[in-house]
Amino acid sequence: MDEDRRGKLERLRERGIEPFPHAFPGVGPVSAIHEAHGGLEAGEDTEAAYRVGGRLAARRGHGKAAFLDVVDRSGRIQVHARLDVLGQDSFDELLSLDLGDLVGVDGTAFKSRRGELSLKATGWTLLAKSLLPPPEKFHGLEDVETRYRRRELDLMANEEARTLFILRSRVLAAVRRWLDGRGFLEVETPVLQPLYGGALARPFTTHHNALDRDLYLRIATELYLKRLIVGGLERVYELGKDFRNEGLSPKHNPEFTMLEWYEAYADYTDMAAELEQMVAFVATEIGYDGDIDFATPWRRVTLRDAILDEAGVDVLANRDEEQLLEAARGRGIELDSTDTWPGLVDDLLSRHVEPKLSRPTFVLDYPVELSPFAKGHRSEPGLVERFECFAGGMEFANAFTELNDPDEQRTRFDQQGRLTAQGDQEAQPYDEDYIRALEQGMPPTGGIGVGIDRLVMLMSGRCSIREVVLFPTMR
Repeated sequence: MDEDRRGKLERLRERGIEPFPHAFPGVGPVSAIHEAHGGLEAGEDTEAAYRVGGRLAARRGHGKAAFLDVVDRSGRIQVHARLDVLGQDSFDELLSLDLGDLVGVDGTAFKSRRGELSLKATGWTLLAKSLLPPPEKFHGLEDVETRYRRRELDLMANEEARTLFILRSRVLAAVRRWLDGRGFLEVETPVLQPLYGGALARPFTTHHNALDRDLYLRIATELYLKRLIVGGLERVYELGKDFRNEGLSPKHNPEFTMLEWYEAYADYTDMAAELEQMVAFVATEIGYDGDIDFATPWRRVTLRDAILDEAGVDVLANRDEEQLLEAARGRGIELDSTDTWPGLVDDLLSRHVEPKLSRPTFVLDYPVELSPFAKGHRSEPGLVERFECFAGGMEFANAFTELNDPDEQRTRFDQQGRLTAQGDQEAQPYDEDYIRALEQGMPPTGGIGVGIDRLVMLMSGRCSIREVVLFPTMR
């Protein structure tokens, strides 16, 4: 802790000044001043009064006048403080503040002779004494570890960071507007679950002391949301956290934000059209001007053709592990010989296809072994009606025509059990409660999951998920 700042804190208290007041009502955003008075001429005054609050970011001047920069979430405003307006004690106290202190300022808008929009201070209040110095400038936070572990410093020092996370909030708001405008209900399902499911992933396990049983952090919201479709809610979505016990990478964080929506009487072709519409809507709402062309329709290619084009391996002509391993070796590709057949297919897709898909692309029609909850393809035996959508070299959405035949779902669970016996730690466990829900009758349904963190990466041009998550998991 800075001893000089600590000394100032104690002197304030000795003089009866509260360095951490309870409130400062009536504060407006700095941006409101810029919006209202951007057209003032240099040297022009107004009688328009404002109250702002923010962090002291700079101080200039001496003698009987000083200029201070105050920063809030919406921007920066220059404050002009004069001795003859504030009085000696208030003026001296203002000049004794440290950079990083939080202050509230009352004043009137004017434009300085140099043409900078400013606030002519008529009064001010210390809102919080900063006991640690702020980062000097953004160059003091080049260490990415510090930026991610101490995000408050990153936000304080770097306007670009503040802009990014404001954009993330706008993306979420636009997603909700799009879904709410189409009659979807936002719902909440359990994060702590007695059985995980809805994706091929390893869960986090925790223990409930009162019940003396293990529970799982959800890896997906899918199975609970489809039970709501069974119950008659027909169009539902959930925007929330999922958790998967996997490694860290530029595309993976163990805790991530997922959007899933389910729609009765729809199929995966409807989900593809709706995803195109939603992403285009979000891009328009946030004023996207990046390099990815989201104009519709997006490219469509089958999984078989995508892997054949990029890796030269026909996965559907090699439907067991040994055949597929041998076919890959014939193309100079070494795969993990201990992996299951669906694991080998997924590896070919993620290593040889995904990185090359820069523009939005639907990869369609997956083998049934990779998709335990997708309905069988209506014209291609052995495949299911599923797509994954890619852009910017990464997958960001996954959708099915949902399997609603309880007997077929039971068979799929049995198939997943055999994969578990082969050592697949990400296989889907058998879920009898979900089977019982399907036995009540689920209408034809389309469902989709969209990775919100990855969508924000696409919308902001960022290459690492840690950049778009406020507090990412760190080693």
